[in-house]
Amino acid sequence: MKTMPSFSRVLQVSNLHVEYATASGQTVRAVDGVSFSIDRAETLALVGESGCGKSSVARAVMRLERPAAGTIHLEGEDIATASERSLKPKRRRFQMIFQDPVASLNPRRRVRDILAAPLRVNGLYDADAPARIAAALEQVGLDPAYALDRYPREFSGGQCQRISIARALILDPGMLVCDEPTSALDVSVRAQVLNVLNTLRASLGLTMLFISHDLAVVRNVADRVAVMYLGKFCETGPAGVLLNAPAHPYTAALLSAIPQVTPDGSARRIHLQGEMPSPMQHQSGCQFRSRCPVARPRCAEVAPQLQPIEPGHEVACHFPYAIDANPSRIKEETQA
Repeated sequence: MKTMPSFSRVLQVSNLHVEYATASGQTVRAVDGVSFSIDRAETLALVGESGCGKSSVARAVMRLERPAAGTIHLEGEDIATASERSLKPKRRRFQMIFQDPVASLNPRRRVRDILAAPLRVNGLYDADAPARIAAALEQVGLDPAYALDRYPREFSGGQCQRISIARALILDPGMLVCDEPTSALDVSVRAQVLNVLNTLRASLGLTMLFISHDLAVVRNVADRVAVMYLGKFCETGPAGVLLNAPAHPYTAALLSAIPQVTPDGSARRIHLQGEMPSPMQHQSGCQFRSRCPVARPRCAEVAPQLQPIEPGHEVACHFPYAIDANPSRIKEETQA
């Protein structure tokens, strides 16, 4: 197999915009100028509520959607405006794991054929292909003798997701885009799939863009986290810092939603009031202010930009704070 060039920075996204036209002629700004990068063997988790634009970022990075503006450099090449013809030989370098493992597999194909399809499409099916297919199944913890000649309906949801991971890895990609790969699975099965991803990441040096709304899951897989709200990043930083000392009120509210058992009952939930504003109706100032527990007049006048508050940790908030084990500081900030 041809040796691919090595890049320390696998993905560089700059000022990415993704827009959708509605039947009424309006424009939905699903992604509004986000920028981020992912280095080799690093996992960046993109988190936020449903409708914030996470999956639109993933689809743009995979070039399933053409960006309205911005650049997407994959291993040094800009794929944002590349033609379908020029993209075809590059697609094996970035693969995707989908949210619904059962729906992502062809129910009429045996596992052997499902894993052979990417090799055939890319002209890589040769005498060694059967051995590569068997090895891919072993990598994700499935016995080839049991799995190869079975159909997807004969497997559990967790097993189907393992097959999906094997299909993504068989082309030896430079990056995996994981779009909520565990949200459709039971808790115990979710843990098994996460363990598979973590093991593969350590053994293969995988680079991953991991999309999730579950911060408990993100804590187990991510090196860095980017929190998204209404098409923009509101906070980014190292996972250990951002998840333990959030600086943005929205991040703190997301973290407070993680179920916790405390002997003294000190865990408190931060309840956000109202619904996320419509992405079709742009408002001045901070987009989160209508739901923010610490909003002040300036928030309605000036839109905050991502600013560093410590090395590698950025927040888009005029009044950032750190939340420790006692989130009552939100109340203190509000009264200040």
